[in-house]
Amino acid sequence: MGGFVNAYALDVFARRGYMTMTTRGSIPVPARTQLGQRSLEKPTVLVVNQHTLSDGEDFTEGYRTLGVGKVVGEPTAGWIIYTSSVTLIDGTSLRLPFIRVDGTDGKNMELVPRPVDVTVKRPVGESYGGTDSQLDAAVRVLLEKLGR
Repeated sequence: MGGFVNAYALDVFARRGYMTMTTRGSIPVPARTQLGQRSLEKPTVLVVNQHTLSDGEDFTEGYRTLGVGKVVGEPTAGWIIYTSSVTLIDGTSLRLPFIRVDGTDGKNMELVPRPVDVTVKRPVGESYGGTDSQLDAAVRVLLEKLGR
């Protein structure tokens, strides 16, 4: 995720239903869906790890702050600062920071990994075996939320 999309994605996840609409002869559907508004209106769990950075940091912060659901995995990288590209006279490019990002607590988020609610560290080499302990834990958390 990158390029300032976190706010758009969070909006879809955070929208809450408040009524249902039923077209004559049809099944009931969430009003937001019927009206063409993008909203998930279902329980979710976010999986992050030390490779989550940039816009993923923003998304994780918003997900937790808005109370959308639990965050599972490992703390994020803590790399959140917006940069622009500048081309130097020799043709090389340089990234320059131009936006500092603060959390709702007013503290700078740069170099401060976003925390998780359920810590799950993947063992070294696990990805070669076709299993994912973080994803498995996220499914368990989601099933608990659904009462299963």
